[in-house]
Amino acid sequence: MVGAAAYDGIADWYENEFLGRGPSGEGDGHPLGLGPLLGVLLGEGGGTCLEIGCGTGIHGATVRELGWTPAGVDLSARMLRYAGGRLSVVLGDAARLPVRDASVPAVIAVMVHTDLPDYAAVLREVARVLRPGGRFVHIGVHPCFCGGFADRADPDAVVVRPGYLDGRWTKESWTDAGLRDKVGASHWPLPALLTGFVDAGLVLERFAEGGAPTPAVLGVAATKPDRVG
Repeated sequence: MVGAAAYDGIADWYENEFLGRGPSGEGDGHPLGLGPLLGVLLGEGGGTCLEIGCGTGIHGATVRELGWTPAGVDLSARMLRYAGGRLSVVLGDAARLPVRDASVPAVIAVMVHTDLPDYAAVLREVARVLRPGGRFVHIGVHPCFCGGFADRADPDAVVVRPGYLDGRWTKESWTDAGLRDKVGASHWPLPALLTGFVDAGLVLERFAEGGAPTPAVLGVAATKPDRVG
C-alpha cells in the first residue's frame, strides 16, 4: 500500500476538506457519491463485510444499510482514528490481511486499488479470506479514463494522452484538489486489472461504471467459487 505515513499526514485534510464532513463528522460521503454503486454491486446480505483500505470508514453506513456488519482494515493509524467510530477496524496490510482463511462472506475495496502497488497480491488475499460463494466488490478509479495520462479538467472532453499502457506509480494529476498529487497512485491498465481477479481464482460476475459523461469509476463484482473443479 501507499506508506502509512502518506495517509497519516493528510488524514485531517481528507476527512474535513476532501470529504467535506467538517467538525461535526457529517457530510455527503465520498465526492463521487459511490453509495448507489456499492449497493448495486454488493447487494443486501448478512454477516461481516470486510473493507480493505477503509480509510476513515465512510462506506460503513452504506454497508450497514444493506444488512451487513462492516469491518475495516487500513495501514494508516490516523485514518483509523476517524473510522473507529463508524465500523470495527484493525491496523493491517492489505497484502497480509489479519483474517483467517475462508472466514468472511463479503469483502469490498473502494477507491484504493491505486494505493496498492501489488493489487494482484491483494486479490489473492481476498480469495483466501472469502468463504466459498462469498462476494468481492471492487470500486476504483476507471483505469481507462483516470490517471496521470488523463486530463479531466473539462469533464465534457476528457483528454487521454500517452501513458495508459504504462503500469507505473506517479504523482501526476490534473488537479491539486484531489489525492493523487499528495500521495501518488499506481496505474493498472484494464487487462492487467481484470486478469488479477481471474488469476486469484475469483469469478467475474458483474460490472458497472459511475460518472458522466465520461466514467470516473469502474465497479466489479466477483465471487469465490463454492468448489474447485
